[in-house]
Amino acid sequence: MAKKVKKTNALRLLDQKKLEYTTYEYEVPENHIDGSEVADMIGKPIDQVYKTLVCVSGKENFVFVVPVFAKLSLKKAAKAAQVKKMEMIPMKELLPLTGYIHGGCSPIGMKKQFKTFIHEDIKYSNIVFSAGKRGLQVEVPVEVLEILNITKADILE
Repeated sequence: MAKKVKKTNALRLLDQKKLEYTTYEYEVPENHIDGSEVADMIGKPIDQVYKTLVCVSGKENFVFVVPVFAKLSLKKAAKAAQVKKMEMIPMKELLPLTGYIHGGCSPIGMKKQFKTFIHEDIKYSNIVFSAGKRGLQVEVPVEVLEILNITKADILE
């Protein structure tokens, strides 16, 4: 019998909206791992696994979802969000702001819903991102992004 996954806010949100998903658990090593290592650990192509980045412009926060190997363009992110300037939030502000820790931040199920963007060039019918804690990823169909109010935009360098 498969081990039951402890629900995170992200998974509870998907359940609440009756959306299908698949979870992947993996052992988190003592040292920091990057997204490409996560993709290897769960057996997914690197360009199917995404990371969540939280940014700020003035007093407004935004969330950006990009492939784990890619770099967010703050200039393009600002353009997508229709603001003058964008910067990453300090890491110490991530948990109080979102309810998630670094390495386990999901673009869904945050304490407060922020305007969220995903890079427009999605190569797969499903994408994978953090399910809200380290060692747990969730795979959802791309169609779910619209239901979750995630906007596609050109946001990569």
